Amino acid sequence: MTNPRLDAPATARNREPILTVLRRVLPPAGVVLEIASGTGQHAAFFAAALPGVEWQPSDPDPAHRASVAAWTAEVPNVRAPLDLDATRHLWPLARADAVLCVNMIHIAPWQACLGLLEGAAGVLPAGAPLVLYGPYRRGGAHTAPSNAAFDADLRARNPAWGVRDLEAVQAAAADAGFALAEVVEMPANNLTVVFRRG
Repeated sequence: MTNPRLDAPATARNREPILTVLRRVLPPAGVVLEIASGTGQHAAFFAAALPGVEWQPSDPDPAHRASVAAWTAEVPNVRAPLDLDATRHLWPLARADAVLCVNMIHIAPWQACLGLLEGAAGVLPAGAPLVLYGPYRRGGAHTAPSNAAFDADLRARNPAWGVRDLEAVQAAAADAGFALAEVVEMPANNLTVVFRRG
C-alpha cells in the first residue's frame, strides 16, 4: 500500500515563523478553518502546537485530503479534512472562529482569492481573524528579485496564477467586510497578512 502522505519541503522552513504569528492572532479556543491545507503538514504542526483550538483542514483535491488525514491521524484536535473549493458559494462549514490560508492565492486564479474572502466573511463572526501567508507585490512592485522570478514561473505555468498585489487583496477584503489589521514581514520575502472581520 502506498503512503498517502505528500511532502512539501517549504512547510518545514516556514512553519515556525507562521506559528509565531498564529500564537498571537488566533483565539485561544474555537475552530480554525484552514483553506487549501495541501499536504497537511502545516495542519499537523499548528494543531499540535495549539491544543486549545479545533483544527478544521480543507482542500478540494482528494489526494491532498488523503495526505492531510495521514499527517494528522495522531493529532487529536484535528477534524477530518473537508472537500472545500474556495470559489464555491456554499462552504461545507457554517461557522469558524478564524480562517487561515497559506500559499494559495498566488497558485490559483484571482477568483479563488475573491471566493476565499467572500466565504471567510460568511463563516467568521465580527472581529475574527483571516490570516493569509505568501508572497505579495507591494506598491505594484515585487519585494525581491526571487519573487519576480517566482511570479514569472507561475504565470508561465498558468496565466491565471501569479503573485498578487497586496493593495488589490486589501481592497477586495474591504469589499468583503474585512479590515487590514497588520502585515508581518516573514522569511524568504513572504508576508503574513492579518485581516479582521468587520
